[in-house]
Amino acid sequence: MNRRSFIEKTSLSSAALISTFNIPSIAKDKKMKIGLIGCGWYGMVITTAALKVGGVEVIGICDIDSDHLRNSADELEKLQGSRPKEFKDYQDLLDQKGLETLFIGTPPHWHALQFIAACEKGLDIYCEKPLAYDVKEGLAMMKAAKKVGNIVQIGFQRRQSEAFKKTKELIENGKAGKIHQIGAQIHYNPNIIDTSIQSPPPALDWEAWCGPAPKLDYRPSIGHKAWRLEKEYGNGHLVDWGIHHIDIIRSIMGFGMPTAFQSNGGINELNGKITTPDTLNATMYFDNAPVIWQHRLWGTGGLDKSYNNGIFFYGEKATIFAADRKIVIMPNGKDQQQEVLNIPTEGMQEKHIANFLNAVKSKDENLINCTIEDAFQSTSTVQLAMISYYTGSEVKWDMERKAILDNSEASKLLSRPYRGKYERPV
Repeated sequence: MNRRSFIEKTSLSSAALISTFNIPSIAKDKKMKIGLIGCGWYGMVITTAALKVGGVEVIGICDIDSDHLRNSADELEKLQGSRPKEFKDYQDLLDQKGLETLFIGTPPHWHALQFIAACEKGLDIYCEKPLAYDVKEGLAMMKAAKKVGNIVQIGFQRRQSEAFKKTKELIENGKAGKIHQIGAQIHYNPNIIDTSIQSPPPALDWEAWCGPAPKLDYRPSIGHKAWRLEKEYGNGHLVDWGIHHIDIIRSIMGFGMPTAFQSNGGINELNGKITTPDTLNATMYFDNAPVIWQHRLWGTGGLDKSYNNGIFFYGEKATIFAADRKIVIMPNGKDQQQEVLNIPTEGMQEKHIANFLNAVKSKDENLINCTIEDAFQSTSTVQLAMISYYTGSEVKWDMERKAILDNSEASKLLSRPYRGKYERPV
């Protein structure tokens, strides 16, 4: 199963599903007025999930693709009975009268500017992962949110997985004994679409899409949906999809950030098609146990494909494999039998959105399942692992100083210059 199919199967994709998913409405009276920046594929996933939860009305949407804008407005009008206003410039959306809450579904190179602008308007924010494109953007976003005191949730919806919650319970109750090492992986074969340089579609403002990031020549392989394996926009598979596993490992184990990183890999099979590694091994040295990430975007992944997407907790008494909906426990010792727990979790996306909307309605940031501080640590962890890969060096991280130690080349990659008229936030 490819990445797109996997996510689409776990997300809301049609209006018909709204009537079948049973989450109690968070509001019986006044509907919360929300806006959306980035109303393409995943922006609409999170926004229609909010409608499914209930108690909200989408009053404005923004996109630099006029087809996205029109089609999404049409869909939302069918779903809620009223048509949201359409904007190309997100600043105009943020100025919309009555706007209370903002959803951000744009690629990560746009997150920082849009998030900070929304903070300055005093809006509560649901922002997709990763938090930011680079580490210093994440720091600026935390600073902006702290200054305003708004409620922020970041889109790590796997924190709602019942299988991962059960894994945490098993580990805390000593089922595996002391965890000495953790492995995580998502092997898959991406579908790389047309890589030829060409004019962007007439509906797409490519200049605006690139925004503060470098403006590369347009090709379908780095445009809508396909930017994830491009270094300049998505920063690769670990940062885009592997980050979910790193985040849930941190949540299960109660980890902060690693103190050191060592990564190696390369582009073996997809050279000329992507600009981030199709083969990567990254060791992240957390204080209590190292986490070893690996991915192969070619071949079969592993001998047993059923373990291609998940996390291995290697303990002295047992190894526990955990995925979104399944746990496998293999006790140590001779002649032991695996124990398989199938634990379905329906509507992780909707439950994560509901958690945010309830926190906003209650005006209680303590209800948030993934705070911006948590998201910064998970996001920075994978960013620093990639910095180790790009520099071919060990990266040592000082969490208190928020700085890389004794590695000037790696330190340069904590931020990148913004392009043209755009100014980096500090």
